[in-house]
Amino acid sequence: MIEVHELSKRYRANQAVDGLSFTVQAGQVTAFIGPNGAGKSTTFRILLGLDRPDSGHALIDSTPYDELQQPVLRVGALLDANAAHPGRTARNHLLCIAQAAGIDSKRVDAVLELTGLGEAGSRRVGGYSLGMRQRLGIAAALLGDPAVLLLDEPVNGLDPEGVRWIRRLLRQLADEGRTVFVSSHLMSELQLVADHLIVIGRGRLIADTPLSEFTAGGRSLEDAYLELTDGATQYRTERTN
Repeated sequence: MIEVHELSKRYRANQAVDGLSFTVQAGQVTAFIGPNGAGKSTTFRILLGLDRPDSGHALIDSTPYDELQQPVLRVGALLDANAAHPGRTARNHLLCIAQAAGIDSKRVDAVLELTGLGEAGSRRVGGYSLGMRQRLGIAAALLGDPAVLLLDEPVNGLDPEGVRWIRRLLRQLADEGRTVFVSSHLMSELQLVADHLIVIGRGRLIADTPLSEFTAGGRSLEDAYLELTDGATQYRTERTN
């Protein structure tokens, strides 16, 4: 489970996150959506111990990330598909992570196969397409077989087959009882896989609701989202005056 309570973070004049509170439950796919600059990436970074909040807290299983025992075994994250060194092979990239975390090397081969990179594992990452690098990032997130996953734009660069694959993977992970927290701008895909929505704007919570309630009346997720965040845009304008 993920818990965010009264979280705030300012970068100079920019209030990136402003009193944000929500909970992400295990056993479901929770979509984290909002306009560009809404504070999604900052929230992810604070959850993963990469930034410190000015106030409030962000907890994973009731514990700050930097206090978790063996965090790679507890939390998997995809923030940047270009994180792997282009001169390394995919397998060596994952082996370095596995060795540092005390993970059996057999798990490397398992996640390469799971993500469709089994035959490409011996190739250098610099020769990978964006979609292949995205799959490698997902493989790294799954390496420790974690119960909590934070994935930022996981379908970015994937072809239609890859998009269907990640959709099925997210559903499988949630059905196994894991906490799956996904940020994406692809509303049509989120509508097919998400159970719950966290919507933010200007660093503040706008909606925390089951997908079925948000799209009640036959509305698409995209239409409901744009209607809601249009009001948030007006709010942002008022705040800056």
